[in-house]
Amino acid sequence: MPEVAANITEAILESWNVGVNTRYAAGDPIVTVETEKAAVDVEAESDGVLLRLLVDAGTTVAVGTPIAVWGAPDESASEVDALVASLGTGEAPVTASSASASAPAEPAEPATPAGTAAPAPTEAARDQSERIFASPLARRLARELGVDLNAVVGSGPHGRIRRSDVEAAVVRSAEPEEILPVNAGAEIQRVGTSAVDSRFVDVPNTRMRGAIARRLTESKQNTPHFYLRGSARVDALLELRQQINAGHGVKVSINDLLVKAIASAHVGIPAMNVQWNDTSIRHFSDVDIAVAVATDGGLVTPVIRGVDSLSMSGVATATKDLIARAKERRLRQDELEGGTISITNLGMYGTEEFAAIINPPQAAILAVGAVRQEAVVEEGAVTIASVLRLTLAVDHRSVDGATAAEWMKAFVDVLEHPLRILL
Repeated sequence: MPEVAANITEAILESWNVGVNTRYAAGDPIVTVETEKAAVDVEAESDGVLLRLLVDAGTTVAVGTPIAVWGAPDESASEVDALVASLGTGEAPVTASSASASAPAEPAEPATPAGTAAPAPTEAARDQSERIFASPLARRLARELGVDLNAVVGSGPHGRIRRSDVEAAVVRSAEPEEILPVNAGAEIQRVGTSAVDSRFVDVPNTRMRGAIARRLTESKQNTPHFYLRGSARVDALLELRQQINAGHGVKVSINDLLVKAIASAHVGIPAMNVQWNDTSIRHFSDVDIAVAVATDGGLVTPVIRGVDSLSMSGVATATKDLIARAKERRLRQDELEGGTISITNLGMYGTEEFAAIINPPQAAILAVGAVRQEAVVEEGAVTIASVLRLTLAVDHRSVDGATAAEWMKAFVDVLEHPLRILL
């Protein structure tokens, strides 16, 4: 099991993408490994054949534990058995005569001993006709809820099983086959089960939900937040967006414009483009911005790199790609790391104003509300304008209040003079 993300101690072996005794080439994705927030395809370093699986799909595996044996097509069964037996004794893996190999560490648990049957082939090793087509999210949910995907009918393209199909299967399985008469006020009891309270259903927390809860709790407990609230007239910004989208290029969202405006403010106030470390404040030359994306499994914050040097269409393209892959849990781990500020936008839900929790070690997070028509005073006269309300949460360890206030002033100024975004 490779360490696909820094400092992880275990990961879920989500699926085998190559069957036993199947040839693969260098660069082919052999196995998909799931961390708390991303699914990572592990590619082959060289050509070979997958000779034996030591771990089934859906298993949580410690980093460094052998998960498979690979080698050449003409490897003998006895050679494979000898290698597996050596792993079972707790000795360090050895290399067979034909360059068989496995993960370079001792297993956390004994591998399959010599002379015993190898683990049953996983879904990837079945015949194509028997293969179950399901989204990674549906597979994970099915594992967590104990749903047999063989009994689920997919509603997606070509019968692909989606999350909603798994949830529907859970609901169907929870429906009582027969209700027994009970005393007044007593709970309803299903035949063959213990008493069930039909007023609620407990859905187990996913690894992602657990990770989100842990990180946000740590951030709120350990990061000294302070907040700045501001508002900007964005009539000119909305007009600029309309003009950009009147062309035939990539369509730009308000959030794309805000991301680019953040980069402009960071360039003007570089003291905000930082991360907190226990022994230092790290200053960056490029502006990397995380964008909050709501998925079925929870919130993720993929990072757009070098926003200060990207064109407006480049920001829009990068954002659309990250959002699409986030919803399919196909982000790489490195795409979820880094950045000095996040942006989270609830304006599309009509939320006027809110505050967000910083994603350490970033220095800040900008919470964006809805654009609303409001009465404003301009040169002593009342007029109607499109107003956007903003809340900036800042880590006081790495950024002082005056610096954050300068940044907010610069950011609002860019929004109200949006041609600067394109410079």
